[in-house]
Amino acid sequence: MDPSPLPTPPDPAGEQALSVLGEPLEICSCQPLTGWRRDGRCRTDSSDLGQHTVCCVVTENFLSYSRSQGNDLSTPMPAYNFPGLKPGDHWCVCAARWLEAHQDGVAPPVCLEATEESALQIIPLELLHQMAVKA
Repeated sequence: MDPSPLPTPPDPAGEQALSVLGEPLEICSCQPLTGWRRDGRCRTDSSDLGQHTVCCVVTENFLSYSRSQGNDLSTPMPAYNFPGLKPGDHWCVCAARWLEAHQDGVAPPVCLEATEESALQIIPLELLHQMAVKA
């Protein structure tokens, strides 16, 4: 787990992503490096079909669930520079997969400050608040 949140670096494209709280989007994780753009932030763009916008603190239950759904997040994949996740790691999760996991009772906690506002198109803010932890 990251020791403290990092400030949001300037975006080279001039975009300022916002969190579900309406504040500048904070870093989710740089170790392991997460995000659709692999810049540590859970922000999306038109090429991100999964909408990787929810910053989670992964749990063993969620890792097992994700593996059972065909997305093994715990096995290292050196060819992709992916170390594999372990419980306690912060990771950008697809909004629809997080909601599905919540409906199945295994959603991991969420860092609101590092979850992009576009996640609200899929997940109600009240639900995210219920599952929130401090980044």
